[in-house]
Amino acid sequence: MQPEHLRLLGGLLAAPTEESLPLLQTLAEEHPWLRPGVAELANLPLDQWQGEHTRLFVNGYPKTVCPPFESAYRQGCMHGPATGELSDLYRRLGLTAGEVPADYLGTELEAAAWLLEQPNTTELWHELWNNHLAIWTARFANDLQAGSQLHLYQDLGKQIAALFGTQP
Repeated sequence: MQPEHLRLLGGLLAAPTEESLPLLQTLAEEHPWLRPGVAELANLPLDQWQGEHTRLFVNGYPKTVCPPFESAYRQGCMHGPATGELSDLYRRLGLTAGEVPADYLGTELEAAAWLLEQPNTTELWHELWNNHLAIWTARFANDLQAGSQLHLYQDLGKQIAALFGTQP
């Protein structure tokens, strides 16, 4: 497992902006699995891409398809116990989640990548992976693959599922 791959997956959860497509086009040169999604997005207005991002991750109606938050999957609410557990873990690492909830998938993947790069953190990496990511992320990935209307997010779901050896 490569830290750069974890960071890429986490970064793809971010809300799309004007700069997102050119960045993805550059990334697709090194990551061929991004190419179908980039080709589709090149022909799609940004507001439609942003709408799909919002529907999937932020505020879908009647239900958000796959909120990228551990508490939403494990406890059925935002800011559940997982948020506090992860805040404590990050504090032990000397990290903070910043302005996003500690249980945001992008933050968890960034922390996992950081831990892979640090010496003598195997135990903490396993704590993050086994007690958090492995519990809910495969289900999130399957929901993303099934619920997205865009190749980018379907393929992101496949990449995340592959981290856990699962497919829908």
